[in-house]
Amino acid sequence: MNYLFQGRVAYTLGLLLALCLVAAPTFARKNGGRAQDATRHSEDAARVFNEIMDASDHAIPKELVDKAQAIAVFPGVVKAAFIVGGREGKGVISRRTDAGWSAPAFFNLKGGSFGAQIGADKTDYVLLIMNEKGLNKLQEDKLELGGDVGVAAGPVGREASAATDAQLGAEILTYSRSKGAFIGASLKGTVITPDNDLNEAFYGIKAKEVLNGGVNGAPYTVLIYPQTLSRY
Repeated sequence: MNYLFQGRVAYTLGLLLALCLVAAPTFARKNGGRAQDATRHSEDAARVFNEIMDASDHAIPKELVDKAQAIAVFPGVVKAAFIVGGREGKGVISRRTDAGWSAPAFFNLKGGSFGAQIGADKTDYVLLIMNEKGLNKLQEDKLELGGDVGVAAGPVGREASAATDAQLGAEILTYSRSKGAFIGASLKGTVITPDNDLNEAFYGIKAKEVLNGGVNGAPYTVLIYPQTLSRY
């Protein structure tokens, strides 16, 4: 009887091991692909921010970067239109903490527009989240710029000293770069949502927890983005 029981246990364990071995390659491929996505988004965001800040008089004013509570970069957002237009892209956001910039959390950006328009283009977007209200709204399931928070086109270069009260009072300052031109841009109506499929696949937690310091020892492959922010 004891031999029969041991045989059944051994058979069950062997079956479970076989199933794990079959599932492991699929799991590894899936999470390996997600890790590549996370790395690519972080590297692209770091490159865009570096290029913008290195543009001398056409960069984001450093005093605004110093005041920002969080910084978002959405590289290569696709804008396409035929009468009804829209934009869609992915990016990263890091929050300022006592220990430096947080690990990057992954977010989606979507928006639309109407009017006489046709064509397609790619645009880089940078958002400065300037205060606690903007930061708190960012951590909800959906943030609509201009609806949930005040948003304004950010000043560029030496324009900071001439910034309007509307700009200085906005929760979020927004910028765009398309075809080499970097300007403050109004993104009212644009919606930002957390990409928690990627956050959970890569970190094991949601975007809100990432921004609140829930990542201890972030993988080095994504640290290029917060390290880039620290340069400025």
